[in-house]
Amino acid sequence: MTQVFDEEGRVHPTTVLAAGPNTVTQVKTNEKDGYSAVQVGFGDRKEKNVNKPQRAKGNFRHVREFRAKEGEELSVEQGAVLSADEVFEVGDSVVVSGLSKAKGFQGVVKRHGFHGGPRSHGQKHTERSPGSIGGGLRNRVPKGMKMGGRTGGRRVTVKNLKVVGIDKDKNLLFVEGAVPGRRGTLVEVRGA
Repeated sequence: MTQVFDEEGRVHPTTVLAAGPNTVTQVKTNEKDGYSAVQVGFGDRKEKNVNKPQRAKGNFRHVREFRAKEGEELSVEQGAVLSADEVFEVGDSVVVSGLSKAKGFQGVVKRHGFHGGPRSHGQKHTERSPGSIGGGLRNRVPKGMKMGGRTGGRRVTVKNLKVVGIDKDKNLLFVEGAVPGRRGTLVEVRGA
């Protein structure tokens, strides 16, 4: 992340995304495939590490598909190279999806925001424990009970982020706010 100043001198916390060049590897149509979508390849990879059936499309590290809205006609052709400045403009509102940071196995205080027990009244090692899970009449743990477990590493979507800048030479997209994941995470940027 970094910060960008606008014309009035206000500062905007910004995430810098490498947004291209993206190559259209396949265009799916309603007549042939039953739905309309665009398949896009991004990043480089050695040819020996790409499966033989995929080498015809190119040696891309990532290949993703973006479905068109119902009844929308796609105006791109296979082999076209899309850059950030062709698709987005400064001021556009975008939706960013990606895998969030994985934090491994965490307790209930970090995972669900439990307060834990008091440090007084004879408690020794149970300050961060979940406490009772509601025994009573039943003899099982109810489904959906908040307990410790793996945290993060799930697909997260952040809506209504604003594009505050575009670097045409380096194909960089400057988005106001934070996006899911660590550095190097593959994210999908779509128009809102």
